[in-house]
Amino acid sequence: MIEAKWKTIFRYVVLIAFLVVILLPFYWMFITSFKPDFELGAYPPSLFPDHWTFQHYVEAFTKYDFGIYIRNSVVVSLISTFLVLTFASMAGFSVAQLPVRGKTPLLVILLVISMFPSIAVMSPLYMLLRNLNWLNSYQALIIPYTAFNLPFAIWILRNYFLQLPKALLEAARVDGASIFQSFYRIYLPLTTPGMFTAAVFTFVASWTEFFMALTFNQSNTMRTIPVGIALFSGQYTIPYGTIFAGSVVSIVPIIILTIIFRKWIVSGLTSGAVKG
Repeated sequence: MIEAKWKTIFRYVVLIAFLVVILLPFYWMFITSFKPDFELGAYPPSLFPDHWTFQHYVEAFTKYDFGIYIRNSVVVSLISTFLVLTFASMAGFSVAQLPVRGKTPLLVILLVISMFPSIAVMSPLYMLLRNLNWLNSYQALIIPYTAFNLPFAIWILRNYFLQLPKALLEAARVDGASIFQSFYRIYLPLTTPGMFTAAVFTFVASWTEFFMALTFNQSNTMRTIPVGIALFSGQYTIPYGTIFAGSVVSIVPIIILTIIFRKWIVSGLTSGAVKG
């Protein structure tokens, strides 16, 4: 009895320590974004601002065009997510429910692609986009983001489609429905949790991607949030308060999505772990 009690206490201590380590950087970023400049270099640093200010948030949107960066990130992330869901849902349905030849090699290739480092294809991608005159445009990011996020989304949705009985497809065919009608009207509504899971992962990956956004879109009017924040620094000074303010704004959508869809995210990662 006493041993079990100490084990429980130990688990809680470890969990609390882990949460402190994880959440402390975010807390420090949030607090620093509200500190005036003269408090940023104070020693010892304070856990709370002595004088709260919104100056850094105002500077982010007025001095550094942060609103443009948000617009670009929203457009790129939403369109990329839509394209990924469109193609991944059809591909996941096909490999899970239809007699497609070479399913296993195809899935292995998708798994390899999902782990492939994007930097390895950065040079040929840059040359291709330059020849197409697509540099400094939305499609310069939308197409690569869609391609790199598609394999993982296919795997997630495939596991959801595997959980649905093939008898649904046979019954739909008896009623005269085509394969696409069966997919769109019957299977797709039943995989809504998987769609949301894939959407969250794709949106977050597109929202936070840095290297391709820095390489392909160098115009200030086409920069996304990660690149814009990284280039806040001036020639002689680094506006830490403004950088932290922009970072706080950038993680708000991710936090909201994670809180709303946390159950579906876990379900999407564990779906098919035992069967399929």
